[in-house]
Amino acid sequence: MTTTRDPGAGSTATASLEEVTRLVRGEGLMDIQPGYYVFKVALNALLLAAGWTAFALLGDSWWQLATAVFLAFCFGQTDMIGHDAGHRQIFRTRRGGDLVGYLHGNVLTGVSFGWWTGHHTKHHNFPNHLSLDPDITRRQVIFDAKHRTKRTSVTQRFIVRHQAWMFYVMIMLEGLRLHLSGYVAARKGALKRYAAADLALLTLHLAGYFTAVFWVLSPGKAIAFVVVHQALFGFYMGLLFAPNHKGLPVRDGAQEELDWLTRQVVTSRNVLPNRAVDFFYGGLNYQIEHHLFPSMPRRNLRRSQPLVKEYLLTHGMPYEEVGLLRSYRDVSDYLGEVSDEVAALERDARPAAGRV
Repeated sequence: MTTTRDPGAGSTATASLEEVTRLVRGEGLMDIQPGYYVFKVALNALLLAAGWTAFALLGDSWWQLATAVFLAFCFGQTDMIGHDAGHRQIFRTRRGGDLVGYLHGNVLTGVSFGWWTGHHTKHHNFPNHLSLDPDITRRQVIFDAKHRTKRTSVTQRFIVRHQAWMFYVMIMLEGLRLHLSGYVAARKGALKRYAAADLALLTLHLAGYFTAVFWVLSPGKAIAFVVVHQALFGFYMGLLFAPNHKGLPVRDGAQEELDWLTRQVVTSRNVLPNRAVDFFYGGLNYQIEHHLFPSMPRRNLRRSQPLVKEYLLTHGMPYEEVGLLRSYRDVSDYLGEVSDEVAALERDARPAAGRV
């Protein structure tokens, strides 16, 4: 495990996005990787096909819960291909990216690609901004004690009070929320492109999914399958994104105060890589490199990491990099600290309220 922060604080050099971009471009790391993505899409299709074939062959059996676990992993891997397509890592043209994105999102996993691209673009523009980052505003937990006033119901207050561990319970609902997000976005008028087709494909997926599950399985087993599959799908998606930014500096206000390079680096955390971690996280363990270069093909993130790390540290920038388990512990510790701050503020408020 390593954690590196500001070792070059004495440097007078100024980090430049243009300079580090020239560095990675000079190594060919921004070039698309068609062969890699042909392999990746084909391998993922085989995994999905194997999962649904096992589902069909097992029939009305409680062993289908094991299939649900496997398919939850496959759904997460499928959506990561959609993620890459949305960032134009696979195709530089919008049409090609949309084709891959809608196939892997709406059709194969029931997650609106149209909603996701808008949502995720805002996150990349304003990571860890308490008012502007939708990955912050859509959570049931809070990342700053002053936001306790936005969580007033009994259930919400319980979640905030215990959010150090409740965060990992709540992300099991993420699959359900992802399925609903396209419909919610359409109702708000937030699906700007292909809205009718987007919803039609979402509905097609959900209709096919529930028809298959309740056709093959008895009602009790079908419900158990859906619960396990969707809970673990949401849990996997939550595990993918939790270490990336949670527990790192946040900010608020109507205007963004940090320049683009700084806001990407100081709010991002890498997870120490190995081949298993790279596969499990779909390259998102290289979060600093990904946020600096969203259109860099996933395969090249590993190669870019030492270049980017050396550049940032040489120019006095922070570089947060920790082990896998440490990353989740850091998230829990931060959320627990916010809970403690909320409890302290509430204790201080009680005597004052009593004197009024």
